[in-house]
Amino acid sequence: MKNIKFFFSIVLVVLFVSCKNNNESTYKTEQHTDANGFSYETVTNDPTGLRLYTLDNGLKVYLSKNNDEPKIQTYIAVRAGSNYDPKETTGLAHYLEHMLFKGTDEIGTLDWEKEKVYLEQISDLYEEHKAETDIEKKKEIYRKIDSVSLIASNYSIANELDKMVNSLGATGTNAGTWKELTVYMNKIPANELEKWLQLEEERFSKLVLRLFHTELEAVFEEFNRTQDNDSRKSLFAMMDGLFPLHPLGQQTTIGTGEHLKNPSMVAIHNYFDKYYVPNNMAMVLVGDLNFDETIKRVNNAFGKFENKEVVHPTLPVEEPILEPVVKEVFGPTSENLSIAFRSKGSGSQEEKLVTLADMILTNGNAGLIDLNLNQKQLVQNAGSSPSFYNDYGYHEFTGSPKEGQTLDEVKGLLLEQIEKLKKGEFEDWMLDAVINDLKLRQTRSYENSTALASAYFEAFIRRKDWIENVKFLDELKKITKQELVDFANTFYRDNYVITYKRKGQDPNVVKVENPGISPVNLNRDKSSDYLVNFNKIESAPLEPQFVDYATALKETKTDSGLKVSYVENEINDLFNLEIIFDMGSDNDKKLALAVGYLEYLGTDKYSPEDLKKEFYKLGIDYHVVTGSEKSYVGISGLKENLPKGLELLENLWANAIPNQESYDKYIDQIAKARQDNKTQKGSILFTGLLNYGKYGENSRLRNIIPVSELKSINPQELVDLVKDLKNYKQRIFYYGKDIDAAVAALNTHHQTASDLKDYPEPVVYTEKETGGHVYFVDYDMVQSEMIFIAKGEPFNPETIGTGPLFNEYFGNIAYTEIRESKALAYAAQVVYRPASDKDENDDLIAYIGTQANKIPQAVDGMMEVMSSFPKIPEDFKNAKEATLKKIAAERITKANIFWNYERLQKRGLDYDIRRDLYKNLKDMSLEDMEAFFNDRIKGESYNIMVIGNKKDLDFNALSKLGEIQELDVDYLFNYEKPEDVKL
Repeated sequence: MKNIKFFFSIVLVVLFVSCKNNNESTYKTEQHTDANGFSYETVTNDPTGLRLYTLDNGLKVYLSKNNDEPKIQTYIAVRAGSNYDPKETTGLAHYLEHMLFKGTDEIGTLDWEKEKVYLEQISDLYEEHKAETDIEKKKEIYRKIDSVSLIASNYSIANELDKMVNSLGATGTNAGTWKELTVYMNKIPANELEKWLQLEEERFSKLVLRLFHTELEAVFEEFNRTQDNDSRKSLFAMMDGLFPLHPLGQQTTIGTGEHLKNPSMVAIHNYFDKYYVPNNMAMVLVGDLNFDETIKRVNNAFGKFENKEVVHPTLPVEEPILEPVVKEVFGPTSENLSIAFRSKGSGSQEEKLVTLADMILTNGNAGLIDLNLNQKQLVQNAGSSPSFYNDYGYHEFTGSPKEGQTLDEVKGLLLEQIEKLKKGEFEDWMLDAVINDLKLRQTRSYENSTALASAYFEAFIRRKDWIENVKFLDELKKITKQELVDFANTFYRDNYVITYKRKGQDPNVVKVENPGISPVNLNRDKSSDYLVNFNKIESAPLEPQFVDYATALKETKTDSGLKVSYVENEINDLFNLEIIFDMGSDNDKKLALAVGYLEYLGTDKYSPEDLKKEFYKLGIDYHVVTGSEKSYVGISGLKENLPKGLELLENLWANAIPNQESYDKYIDQIAKARQDNKTQKGSILFTGLLNYGKYGENSRLRNIIPVSELKSINPQELVDLVKDLKNYKQRIFYYGKDIDAAVAALNTHHQTASDLKDYPEPVVYTEKETGGHVYFVDYDMVQSEMIFIAKGEPFNPETIGTGPLFNEYFGNIAYTEIRESKALAYAAQVVYRPASDKDENDDLIAYIGTQANKIPQAVDGMMEVMSSFPKIPEDFKNAKEATLKKIAAERITKANIFWNYERLQKRGLDYDIRRDLYKNLKDMSLEDMEAFFNDRIKGESYNIMVIGNKKDLDFNALSKLGEIQELDVDYLFNYEKPEDVKL
């Protein structure tokens, strides 16, 4: 497994099919036979070009072409998730997913015949441990498990499967388990398909539960992360209320703490044997592939697996919800609520009706919630989204309160919007507009092989024939406004679950004891026979392609002399137009405030709400965004509507009218957002503490305008600032078709002065020297998290390539040492990060996320790793080949040509540096990498940032790392204290 695991969330993917002459398209599933005699099916008018094969053993194989890059997005999906966990061993499906990365009887072993004897002993001990009720006797059995596991590790090789996957040049290697599925994913270079298939064939051929108890500790850490995640806890509570009988609500994917403490290796094997069979699995491949050759290879690898009769358990049927069900969740993050209505499942008519209702209510632009709550700033934020499973689904509404607003007031406002839907209080054009919106979103998603591949495996898990997805939008078009209103009146009643997320201490937190695991042997310098033979297989070479920016980026000018860089969109009729200013909040810290305020303004012609509606009718998105160094004014959407969209944007830009009431609400919203931000541990650690560790007090993060000062600003000043932006130097980027038409629209609607102003001088932020400091923030959490940061050398273009190779090689060593050998953390990373600016320094960053009671050992383990350079020739060779293959398979195309060139210029480069990197990496030796380590890693001095529960941390251990300074969160972000600001 990779360091950052996630629970795989299911997102409905709706596919757009063009309609000719506004008539409904004809859809039909057709059967074909390819050149090799394999049968497959297609759907007429399917824009994705899917070929769906079913092998003789029942394995579904979804194939689709995308030639943007020589890569293939792969998914192997299993209809097996936490819904099917035995009630006495919840969390089983998820833990099994972890174990599928541990190897087989061929991968990850030095001597299987000897190793399996000890694994059988460990399995028997776990059964004994599970049955034992006496606490002290259970501990004694666990000590035996630990002892035998140490012996067994003499024959195991940690992370060997990962090494082989990485050697292919794969990216995105991970897996996820959710309610009804487990899915394994990689994105591989197209020329490595044969080796990938061989590896996956071996992976799924036999389950071996090696290094079981150390991985179990990693799962405990994941369990702790869940306890520290208030949104995840709120989801669990909501699901419990919606599904009081069904496993959707009664079994979490991570499992209960008690079940995790008492695992059964026998039960895991039984689950694997029952569900991991070809007729319960699907393989999805989307990318640069040949249909006939690919299915032949897939059949050779996976066609030999034998199918079995699979009987999924019959799950309980829920009784109707007749009155509101109230749930409460407590935690340190800011308050919010959700209201959820239970629906029928995927493939039902209710899925279509709820999907359409959701788009009417919130679509990010012109929905009832968008306009009536968010646009008018009646709440801090609000929205809605549907989710669908096989048996059931739900429509969830979420909201966060403004300062001084109660959760029940937010609830009332959300329910008011539902009432408007029930009364049909939305304009008739909205139905067509939301269909066009879905068309726009899905046309964009077609360009992404990962998104399309996700849609395919989602259809498999939902047991949907692909034709159902293809014709989904046409089915929505059949729904009339009256039908939708009638449905809303029967569906949205007092039959919801409301979940209040309140601030406070969670009484249900489970503290997990540190079992004191003996570090197991990694044998990282050894290889199985399988790996040796695997590395001998040579794939067809894949040559890198580098961008000649001089020809790939074309230029023209507007009548007023503005430079227009452009790249033609050869895929579809979507466009993106950006007006770029090389100035941002570093030049004027009021600028971000001003452009944010524009969101809530109208003009002499349009109210703010009407303006959003007009853009939505056109299928055009607009944005005005300010970063630290640049500002962007832009539109995107359907090319045919570019002129009207630009005219509308320019009208807002030139004629925005300030409004004191909306400004006061805007400032209140900013103040509340700051208060909410400081309750988020991720923001505290990765934004607040990390910036403080790097820059100290003089940081971009802390250079903000106090709320008290914001309140005294005249909103007219901000509107004038936005209008004046147009008078500064600027340039334009266009991605789309018909550059002449785009320039003509600019000439008509974006007229500028001939003499544009220079930018104000920016504030300069200097990185401070690191070392000897431990910065700590107290936070109510189960885990503790730490970041080590060392200021590196000034930027050098050569490290752009050396860094990734170092991370590939050394990062894996750190991960296996901290997590695999010593079970000290769920997440452990070491990253050398080349500077993104020619005037900045590189960074060395390490991260640990673990239980507070493991912090001393975890810190010692990390510092030990960072002090020496293990020389493992075979691992270095694989890491080097993987890095080269990733460069060879990378293609910079479409709009990315421009944006990548922007990043290069920031580093003082004007050519594709990958050409030099590829050549240098080919010549790099293990000794060169050791020299890099000794020069840039070894002996570095770190500032260390820690977030955790003060009463659980060992400060004596932390004090050995430097002087401890506890930081107040308000001080960290330079916020005013709440009592000092009248909101």
